[in-house]
Amino acid sequence: MCGIVGYIGNKNATEILTQGLKRLEYRGYDSAGVAVFDGKEIQTVKAKGRLKNLKDELLKTPVTGNLGIGHTRWATHGAPCAKNSHPHTSQDGKIAVVHNGIIENYEQLRAMLENKGYTFKSETDTEVIPHLVELYYDGDIFCAVKKAVSHLSGSYALGIICENEPDKLVAVRKESPLIIGVGDGENFIASDIPAILSETENVYFLNDGEIAVITKDTVDIFGKDGEPVIKKPEKVTFSENAAQKDGYEHFMLKEIYEQPRAVADTLRGRLADGMPVKFDDFDSKLISKFRKIYIVACGTAYHAGLVGKMAIEKLAKLPTDVELASEFRYNEPLIDSETMVIAISQSGETADTLAGVRLAKSSGAYVLAITNVLGSSISREADMTFYTYAGPEISVASTKAYTTQLVALYLFALFLAENKNSALPTEIDIVKKELLKLPVSLKKVLELEGEIKRISKKIYKETDMYYLGRGLDYAVAMEGSLKLKEISYIHSETYAGGELKHGPIALIEKDTVVIAISTNKEICAKMDSNIKEVTTRGAYTIAIVNEATAPQHTACSHMVVMPGEGSVLSPVTSAIPLQLLAYHVAYQKGEAIDKPRNLAKSVTVE
Repeated sequence: MCGIVGYIGNKNATEILTQGLKRLEYRGYDSAGVAVFDGKEIQTVKAKGRLKNLKDELLKTPVTGNLGIGHTRWATHGAPCAKNSHPHTSQDGKIAVVHNGIIENYEQLRAMLENKGYTFKSETDTEVIPHLVELYYDGDIFCAVKKAVSHLSGSYALGIICENEPDKLVAVRKESPLIIGVGDGENFIASDIPAILSETENVYFLNDGEIAVITKDTVDIFGKDGEPVIKKPEKVTFSENAAQKDGYEHFMLKEIYEQPRAVADTLRGRLADGMPVKFDDFDSKLISKFRKIYIVACGTAYHAGLVGKMAIEKLAKLPTDVELASEFRYNEPLIDSETMVIAISQSGETADTLAGVRLAKSSGAYVLAITNVLGSSISREADMTFYTYAGPEISVASTKAYTTQLVALYLFALFLAENKNSALPTEIDIVKKELLKLPVSLKKVLELEGEIKRISKKIYKETDMYYLGRGLDYAVAMEGSLKLKEISYIHSETYAGGELKHGPIALIEKDTVVIAISTNKEICAKMDSNIKEVTTRGAYTIAIVNEATAPQHTACSHMVVMPGEGSVLSPVTSAIPLQLLAYHVAYQKGEAIDKPRNLAKSVTVE
């Protein structure tokens, strides 16, 4: 959610800001704006809606300069409109601020500032920040910002410029991601790497509480105590092309097709034929102390956790619970030093998951993070981080991040099993060989796209759909249903096959669309009974099966047969037909697939 870009150097700041904001559109937003110092004063231009509207405004009111900040906003306080858009300015107009996050005590601060004579133009929590900075400004923008943020409660990433000190760009981070890009005679700030990747590959990752004072030639970082922080920039390992569409009509489709490569990259160096699993820097000596595992995540990552629970319990024989991160800390979980918490987050910035990490750490638990983003908040606070190598995922609806999270969980389950001797070596070897074959298997499943596209043309006008599955297939069905909801806006529900007769079957009538996943040969007869239950009541049933389970299912309206006979890894392969189905249904409806309404890529507020 929300995007920040900032620039200081010798180039046209407006152009760099709008280009950077364009690369952050995937995060979700409803308005955009820039503030640029034109050599005399700060000029602010804002617009409701898409970035094109801001560019149209900039054509009417051109602004050029070498210092500026830009923002794409996803509304939390105040309706989407130009006055609530960022950047926000101080009362004298000499200080401009962009902000990601939420200021929890803004009402008290606003009342205090109003008593001092400050007036507010917006309904946002952010506007208190430039007024506070103005209140404390006495010629040193760094000191003013430091004093101002000491009064803020909540989460924030800030970019701040001051008309009186046009050679400086100030950046602050607390519980919301912010990076600094280092160039030659120019420097940048951004809320995510793709925004500045065309300009530099070298970045600083700010930690919580750090304030940076940036000129075109220098980056000085200070801690909460005001003391200098010494750190080196890190080199980004993915290319700018990875954040482009490469000929695909949508990022989502491109990212679906990148899954064989992403899975191969996540496996590389961690799994090889005939060798034990390498789980990065995890100390195998710790394994014997754990008596229980919690998996904590939100949305798609939560669905990956449901699969991970089954894999860990099957192979490692360790009791594992999966909790929605937004509920976890309010459920008074039983955590102690013999508990491991696995926190899963594509961005590594998910606010609820980060709160769960902090609760776990405060209770003495060991925290393992699974994330896709180097230097993210969760990776810094966890005891150990396993990075998936999905590469940048631009589409809001997660695809390759999900499948690489599944792979990470399977690798960890195998790692535990090998070190605990909790599964037969033959069972472990079978799973390892299947993992190594996954990239090829995924490529074969992608060949089903044409068939799935034809199915989508038959069902895209529906208003309700139902997903069914048992065991691992039930967890995958939940993810398939979420994908459909996210990008096509079709209402869908997921049920365990055996639960149909306990109420939901009352919803089935003629031509109701039911998507049934059946990849487990041992229970496919049970699943077939569930398919027949809905088919005999007139449902249009689409079965996602494999070569082993297909012969069992004769009653469905349409079968999508994946190659192979299925295994414990079926959730990885069966996710792809469901992703493609959601994509093509949304495509037929003409929806904004990469930028679904009301959603943001990185949910950094609770």
